[in-house]
Amino acid sequence: MTNYVEVLLRRHSGREWTLDGDNYENLTMLDGGTKPTKKSLDDAWPEVEAEIAAERQAKTAIRQSALAKLAALGLTDAEIAALLRA
Repeated sequence: MTNYVEVLLRRHSGREWTLDGDNYENLTMLDGGTKPTKKSLDDAWPEVEAEIAAERQAKTAIRQSALAKLAALGLTDAEIAALLRA
C-alpha cells in the first residue's frame, strides 16, 4: 500500500498540499499546481520505500559503529547505556 505522505514529501517537496488520511482521493493541492496522478504516486512508492529502508540501514550501521568505538575506549555497557539515555 502506497504511503502517499512519504511519496509527496520526498517527490513533491516544496509543494503545498493536504491529505485527509492516506487516501489519494482526499489529496488537495494548495499551491495551484496540478495534482499528481494516483499512478505516478503509486509508481514512485517502491523507490521511496527502498530509500527509507536504506536510510534505516545506514542509521543502524552508524549506531553500531559508534557503540563499538565507545566500547573500544573502555566504556562499559552500563556507561554506554547511560550516555544513550542522557
